Amino acid sequence: MKKTIITVVGKDTVGIIAKVCTYLADNGINILDISQTIVQGYFNMMMIVDTNNMNKQFGDMADELAALGEAIGVVIKCQKEEIFDKMHRI
Repeated sequence: MKKTIITVVGKDTVGIIAKVCTYLADNGINILDISQTIVQGYFNMMMIVDTNNMNKQFGDMADELAALGEAIGVVIKCQKEEIFDKMHRI
């Protein structure tokens, strides 16, 4: 299984989760875990997804999600699990 960490941060608006999840489903990416919160009008979401059946390169997915984020007014970042783990190791 190829896991990826996706974070979404920005001003809360209607449809953020729907648009991100639609993109993931359209590209064969399965959501394994999701957590989201809204604090004083700011949206924050973290997802762990399985990209094993994804039909494109990781870099293309990350770029497309970043562009989607710009279009809906949020910042979307993607990191491979192994890089995320190494960056956050104490």
